[in-house]
Amino acid sequence: ASGEVLNAIAPAIPTLIGGSADLAPSTKTYLQGLGDQEAATPGGRNLHFGVREHAMGAAVNGMAAHGGLHPFGATFLVFSDYMRPALRLSALMELPSIWVYTHDSIFLGEDGPTHQPIEHLASFRAIPHLVTIRPADANETAVAWQVALERHGPTALILSRQNVPVFDRSRMASADGLRRGAYVLVDAEGRRPDLILIGTGSEVSLAVEARARLAERGLQARVVSMPSWELFEAQPEEYRQAVLPAEVPVRLAVEAGSPMGWERYVGPFGGVLGIHGRFGASAPYKVLAEKLGFTAEHVVAQAEELLHDFPERAHLMEGQIACAR
Repeated sequence: ASGEVLNAIAPAIPTLIGGSADLAPSTKTYLQGLGDQEAATPGGRNLHFGVREHAMGAAVNGMAAHGGLHPFGATFLVFSDYMRPALRLSALMELPSIWVYTHDSIFLGEDGPTHQPIEHLASFRAIPHLVTIRPADANETAVAWQVALERHGPTALILSRQNVPVFDRSRMASADGLRRGAYVLVDAEGRRPDLILIGTGSEVSLAVEARARLAERGLQARVVSMPSWELFEAQPEEYRQAVLPAEVPVRLAVEAGSPMGWERYVGPFGGVLGIHGRFGASAPYKVLAEKLGFTAEHVVAQAEELLHDFPERAHLMEGQIACAR
């Protein structure tokens, strides 16, 4: 979807220029019909950086610092390690550099753990001034590009390799909710939810499927799409409380990466379905999903376990608070 969005907007934005570290076909970042920047065609808008992620990052930062352009650089998310100093400097200098990172999880499949990012999202979220966005479908991806082009600081777009469902926005909330970092994609029906399922990127569709299965068991879940922690943290407290109300303390975050940091959103009575203490593996992505628990059945099981344990955990916490007093 990102490639389609990029090629749809590029003709209308003559300042949009960029390329990839020898991965344009895989990252879908080639601007069709807009030429390659070479000695004979200096007006070309496709830059071929070669297998030089750090040099690509430095060049993109240089163009952003010069001004007058909307530069982007693309590679696989795991290869962002090779350009980390440039990424960090874009944040330190608050440059409007756009970083496009694809193949964003274990679900890239057979390339195995050398190519499967685990810790990268958590490390990006630790960088001040960097806005990281992991959209859930094509509609969110379009809005994510709009946000990146409007910002005056760096943006990292985190995109999947595998296809993901496109949500029916006539039955679910508008993708414009991405601008606020997190939003209620689909809510409980008729009453307060029993729990909240929070997802990012390709795992949002998993949360939506799990919600339907929980409903069959008489449990009501709210699904929150949270593509950007940074954008969500910038919202007023009233909005953040409306999305994640204190009255619904049982929460389950679903993200195919390190669970580090999610405790701020799931709270003391929640859990995280992530990748704990291991790297990925080489296998078809559906096999990996089953092996590592990224299935609707496993989300349902973990949600039911959290709901079952909530009364006892709440009682223990009340006792601890009483002792502290």
